Amino acid sequence: MTPPSPSQPKRILFVCVQNSCRSQIAEAFARMYGNNTIEPYSAGFRPSGKVHPKAIAAMRELSYDMTQHRSKALSEIPNLKYDIVVTMGCGDECPAVHAKHRAAWDIADPTLLPPEQFRAVRDLIGAKVKDLLTNL
Repeated sequence: MTPPSPSQPKRILFVCVQNSCRSQIAEAFARMYGNNTIEPYSAGFRPSGKVHPKAIAAMRELSYDMTQHRSKALSEIPNLKYDIVVTMGCGDECPAVHAKHRAAWDIADPTLLPPEQFRAVRDLIGAKVKDLLTNL
């Protein structure tokens, strides 16, 4: 396991169930707001194998292209010590990942919501990521 050096970007891992929506959106916002000071990752403990089309469309509205993102299992991400692991909606099922800090964001899966409500969840995730980065 590689520890971060003082000059390395902060490593953040966003975890949800399928890594198809919430954690993907959070990773995208971390890339948008991180100004190269963040090394964001996302994964799921039961990955779907694809990024949800609603997530891609919602981020496209903000000029972020998620078409190159892919749904990943926790076993596919680097074995690093993360500065923070943020879990979203997986409760007690979220596996332990080596991290200095942990946060649990109770954000419901928005995939079945209509577009306006989906955007509200996207914007909530964006605000939480912005707040997280401000307080790192």
